[in-house]
Amino acid sequence: MSTVNLLQKEPSQGGAGAVNEVLLALPANIRSMLTALPFSWQEKVEEIRLRQGRPLLIGLANEDVFLRADGRPTHRFEEAYQVTPLDMERVVQLISGSSLYALEEEFRNGFITLPGGHRAGITGKAVLEGGKVRTLKYISGCNIRISREISGAASAILPYMLNGEGGIFHTVIVSPPCCGKTTMLRDLIRQVSNGVPELGFTGLTVGVVDERSEIAGCYKGIPQRDVGLRTDVLDGCPKAEGMMMLLRAMGPRVIAADEIGRNEDVQALEEVLNAGVKLIITAHGKSLAELLERPALGKIIKSKMLERFVILSRSRGVGTLEEVIDGKLMRPIEVRKC
Repeated sequence: MSTVNLLQKEPSQGGAGAVNEVLLALPANIRSMLTALPFSWQEKVEEIRLRQGRPLLIGLANEDVFLRADGRPTHRFEEAYQVTPLDMERVVQLISGSSLYALEEEFRNGFITLPGGHRAGITGKAVLEGGKVRTLKYISGCNIRISREISGAASAILPYMLNGEGGIFHTVIVSPPCCGKTTMLRDLIRQVSNGVPELGFTGLTVGVVDERSEIAGCYKGIPQRDVGLRTDVLDGCPKAEGMMMLLRAMGPRVIAADEIGRNEDVQALEEVLNAGVKLIITAHGKSLAELLERPALGKIIKSKMLERFVILSRSRGVGTLEEVIDGKLMRPIEVRKC
């Protein structure tokens, strides 16, 4: 099949507005640099990276650029604004609400979820307790990842997920990092939850295990992204444990989770499959062949219990659909070009 870019749509929440949502987490001087960017540039910002003593960098869809002190972009690092210790101190105060103790659990995970569902990853010196990370101190780096949702991103693949019996096929979205799989997963959850009348699909109860707060973008437990009317979210919960909690307590018809890979995750998947609940999950990889090489995940793929594999790449931009594979027959399905 010809590759198709599924994410070349207008974000339903995002664009320059998404950048505006994270401005309050930044010092006033850096805030002014970002607002000085042309609107067309603000729409493309995916990451804002601050490293103490290093140039201020913004990540766009197809490139990274540095920012001068007046907000003008440059590719020359020596012309860029250098992030100061005071900048980093102020960022930590702003993202933590001046209370590092209150966010100790988030610091242990290495990131903090901001209002709007955006995420601030942090680096510094790890403080260990019993051989495990308790928190971080001497914060030296911060990466703010802009969360955007694109309504309709999954519309092209949804017809290949419906099983004709009012339900869906077990589906795995596969891609390398930064290829749009979480955006795709979010929109699939929304559409499966709400239903799609034009396809004769009435919608199903969905349970989401959002271990890293990236799918629903919960802030204080409340989803900041549209994940549908029939969706329950366990925020910040380990995937394996969360899948069992949802299975026992919430009666989902579908369970969704991002970035499956650990042995305990795959064991939980087997429990869900044996319970007759459908799965929508994602996994890192360039191809189905790459997933098959992983012992735990490869075993469950070879069992042919997983029914659809959606392979994404960046070959024609973020969100390029390379193919949809039938997990029973282990061969591609012909997908109509959008």
